[in-house]
Amino acid sequence: MDRVRVLAELDRRILEAYSRRTTQALRATLPLRLALPHLEPLLARNVAKEVRKDALVIRCAGDALAAGAPPGQGALDELLAQGRAIDGDFLARVGRVPIGIVVRYDEILPLRRQRIERLLDAAYRILDAWRVGRGLHEALRACYAQLELESLLAGVLRLYAMETRALSRAVRLPALLRPAQDAIGQRLFGIMDTEAARLARDAARGAYRTRR
Repeated sequence: MDRVRVLAELDRRILEAYSRRTTQALRATLPLRLALPHLEPLLARNVAKEVRKDALVIRCAGDALAAGAPPGQGALDELLAQGRAIDGDFLARVGRVPIGIVVRYDEILPLRRQRIERLLDAAYRILDAWRVGRGLHEALRACYAQLELESLLAGVLRLYAMETRALSRAVRLPALLRPAQDAIGQRLFGIMDTEAARLARDAARGAYRTRR
């Protein structure tokens, strides 16, 4: 079994569920419902690029485990550089839809670094625990108590929400919506933060659900 691939697939499902829940909540909220035709292409492409980045982080954790030592600062710097390359592809694709983005890396990079550090540490711990014949759920439970796992997931998703808020402020919305852009960004973050907590709770409960 390719445990790295399975863990990356779990991460993908969590991020895609997070995106779906966020979009559903946005559709019920003004003025976000008015901005959604401009934000939805951004959110859909954004989650796809974050899935790619997270897969690189998890693969890095697996490589470090195989080498017998936790990943160091060099690995983190390389992951940040790889993330910038993925961002370039993302921006090229966004350029084909009627929105524009000017990325403020001074705001985004500290958030991204924290998220990579947390995910890298968690992936290393989980993959290490998983080597001794456990299934994935057993490995998760060996590493984290339920509330610890919930806190970890909520924290990682909240950092994702903070980065998305920064990205939303860089979107060039139509003139009619620009006066509300800051409010839209804050409301978007509020929704994403709420959904992060809910999803983290649901996912942690799922990991600890007794199998019969």
